[in-house]
Amino acid sequence: MRFFYNLFIFLYGFAIFTVSPFYTKAKLWRKGRKNIFPKLAAACSGEKIIWLHCASLGEYEQGKPLIEKWRAEKKDYKVLVTFFSPSGYEVRKNDTTADFVFYLPLDTPQNAKKFLDAVKPAAAVFVKYEYWYNYMRLLHLRNIPFYYVSAIFFQNQHFFKWYGGWFRRQLGMATHFYVQDKNSEKLLQSINIKQVTISGDTRVDRVYRIAKENVAVPAVEEFKAGSKLLIAGSTWAPDERILAQIFPAISNEYKLVIAPHLIDKEHIRYILKLFSDKKTVLFSEKEGKNLSEYEVFIIDTIGLLNKMYRYADVAHIGGGFETGLHNTLEAAVFGIPVFFGPHYSRFNEAVQLVARKAAFPVHTAEEMKKLWLQYVSDNSNYSQTCTNCREYVMENIGAVEKVKIDIAD
Repeated sequence: MRFFYNLFIFLYGFAIFTVSPFYTKAKLWRKGRKNIFPKLAAACSGEKIIWLHCASLGEYEQGKPLIEKWRAEKKDYKVLVTFFSPSGYEVRKNDTTADFVFYLPLDTPQNAKKFLDAVKPAAAVFVKYEYWYNYMRLLHLRNIPFYYVSAIFFQNQHFFKWYGGWFRRQLGMATHFYVQDKNSEKLLQSINIKQVTISGDTRVDRVYRIAKENVAVPAVEEFKAGSKLLIAGSTWAPDERILAQIFPAISNEYKLVIAPHLIDKEHIRYILKLFSDKKTVLFSEKEGKNLSEYEVFIIDTIGLLNKMYRYADVAHIGGGFETGLHNTLEAAVFGIPVFFGPHYSRFNEAVQLVARKAAFPVHTAEEMKKLWLQYVSDNSNYSQTCTNCREYVMENIGAVEKVKIDIAD
């Protein structure tokens, strides 16, 4: 099985190389890993390193409270963050929370050896998932403790299938799993992995801290101008099409902020076309304009979304129609109803919010309109929904303090 895994990794890398001239993300993925080992060695030389790995931006938000904790408690150590995806690295490469930020080299046996030789981590932490078996195997062989934090497991994963024996053995090498829920603990124990603690999701701690900081976004405040506000965050085309269908029905009472996941010019033009009958303004073109006069505000920049939700009366979270649901907690922490598409079952916080009637999955624009009237326009339902959101957040704070890591000698 190891041969086939390594063959798959090789083919994956070859595919990225082949398409990189034609796709921006593939080009960034490849370019960011060029000459990476000398750069890693130069950065980490002589330092004691804790290595945190994240797939992308969402996992980094889960890991960031841990970095802040380590920086306060383990002052002799530097924190190296690696990303697999350009969506994470390109946004956070200059973030000063960590000491060093790099792409993770592709998981070949040679790369894993060169990476660990260059970094020499005292401990490694993988956020949520990212099961790179050559890295895991070599960490185990070198007696470097490695952990999974905010992990979540599902019955249909290959670890729990009849053919998953090799994968289970690799998983069992981990020093400890800090999982989000009881079901994940039970699944791991069913394959004889006992080094498990239910800690919850560290991202709750992260969003709660952001909410408490109360950072203002003056442009959104000016745009809202006393109106009710729907903020749609990390949206994709299917989300935006539904928003365009429902907005005429609520535009007498609500204004709309859209912060799309993709902010390239082509996608921004697509959104502008959808809302061509509304008075629309881009964040990049806001200077000199009276924002209070506009109905739709398109945020064609990054880094503002988790601060903007404080102005929202309702939120729609993108990705639930086809690509994978984005961060619902960033909105829920402000105690507002949350809507998203139907594909949310792999996101534990979304499942729990839906169960509490704090969040509402929708399949169509008509369904969203109906729910809107039921849970937003009705003051008693709206107030109860807001309470449900706040209670969920308050009950789930504290995951960061439950995570304990050992340091290799």
